[in-house]
Amino acid sequence: MTEPATLDQPTGALGHRARGRARVAPGSGRWWAAAWRLLLVLLAALLAAGCGQPDDQVRIGSKRFTEGILLGEVLTGLVAADGLPVRHRRALGGTRIVYNALAAGEIDAYVEYTGTLTNEIFAGLAASADDDLDGALRARLAADGIRLAGMLGFENNFALGMPAARAEALGIRRISDLRAHPDLRLRFGSEFTERSDGWPGLRAFYGLPQRDVRGVEHELAYAAVAAGAADLVSLFTTDAEIAYHDLLALEDDRGYFPRYAAVLLYRDDLAARNPAAVAALEHALGLIDADAMIAMNAAVKLDGRGEAEVAGELLRERLGIVKAVAADGLARRLLRYTGEHALLVGVSLAAAVLVAVPLGIVAAHRPRLGQGVLAVVGVAQTIPALALLVFMIPFFGIGAGPALVALFLYSLLPIVRNTHAGLTGIPAPLIESAEALGLPARARLWRIELPLALPTLLAGVKIAAVINVGAATLGALVGAGGYGQPILAGIRRDDIGLILEGAIPSALFALAVQWLFEQGERAVVPRGLRGSRR
Repeated sequence: MTEPATLDQPTGALGHRARGRARVAPGSGRWWAAAWRLLLVLLAALLAAGCGQPDDQVRIGSKRFTEGILLGEVLTGLVAADGLPVRHRRALGGTRIVYNALAAGEIDAYVEYTGTLTNEIFAGLAASADDDLDGALRARLAADGIRLAGMLGFENNFALGMPAARAEALGIRRISDLRAHPDLRLRFGSEFTERSDGWPGLRAFYGLPQRDVRGVEHELAYAAVAAGAADLVSLFTTDAEIAYHDLLALEDDRGYFPRYAAVLLYRDDLAARNPAAVAALEHALGLIDADAMIAMNAAVKLDGRGEAEVAGELLRERLGIVKAVAADGLARRLLRYTGEHALLVGVSLAAAVLVAVPLGIVAAHRPRLGQGVLAVVGVAQTIPALALLVFMIPFFGIGAGPALVALFLYSLLPIVRNTHAGLTGIPAPLIESAEALGLPARARLWRIELPLALPTLLAGVKIAAVINVGAATLGALVGAGGYGQPILAGIRRDDIGLILEGAIPSALFALAVQWLFEQGERAVVPRGLRGSRR
């Protein structure tokens, strides 16, 4: 009797077939079981990280700019001084993100500005309630379950700034004077270019003719004007850079900009849950004048000091509160960033593998349906990361949730496509031979097709993992932490060292992930399927 052909023998049309099942896919079942176990472990770690905070903890929020973070540290210090558990969720994003987080109960308090409330968050409120603006504002906030406690003691208004020497040479001192200079280069903070109380309304109100207008990070606008690459920038009147760069704040001669008084907002239910916390927060009212705020901004942005240290100094000088500032060393910070980053990448990638591999199998075995699957995951890949993060916030809140969903969606395409390519690339005679041996479809998939497609499939997973390492840095924009946190802080404070503190470990992390996948591929892919270079 003639022995049947095997995968180890290139016999006849079969080419390669296994004599025994173990030789086709050693450990293939164990590989999938390990993937499930890994996902469960990562999800458990995520739940533990998310549930590790006490229920009575006061959560202070802050926007993604230096002054907002400083004020968040001040509020945090006031609550901590009374011995109450408190956490500062710093640099959560722009106005809408932080306000929506307060309204949704994800944070308990933060500092906002009156002009932003009346012209951006509640657009049109100022125009409709000029006679009783304060009452109308409080009523509108109350509808969202939010209280306005009062003012901190300073205003941080919008303005336009130009180098003093350049303004003098052109004879510009008022915003109206800009009408005679249409060729000026305008570089504004990104939010200012879009806000209703920013450039669009200002241009229409004054009839300004300038067309060379670009939105950049607010701090980068100052760098542009200092380098001579911009003529006019948007200012916040408490910015330390105004004096540092010798800028002239143009007179708003027609009174376009409203007042932007800093005010304390907190959730209405905080007063019931923790009245002591509200009493502590109200010590911030009237605490900070404009000169003090400018000095605090300068200490961080020009002198390179930390926000927590500067806020602690203010509390000590004005209220006698000694705020303990945690001085994490570089190693401890990197360990924290690495843990957060690994959690984001690991959970999103594991979930993507468990979804994308079956989708790739469907795409390979059902060609018509497969075209739709490939099209859908391809469209998900084209959505800008920042837009996807913001879109996910209403559904998953701030923090790791939006980042995990976005990273999961971005991981699907390379895994689905490579699974599909690996399965459709198997020579037809091998499939026909397996059918001739009477293997059922399920056994054929697990014992023949997936093991043969495994090198290509793993290549897709590796690509997705490396992409995720870089994309996960954007999670810091929504409070998810990771290596993006020092990168964003470095951009905000114009600190190359901080940027490198996140960028270099992120690059090394990506290299480490790639190396680990290569080692894992050696362990699970049979030697005969690795290719000539292996």
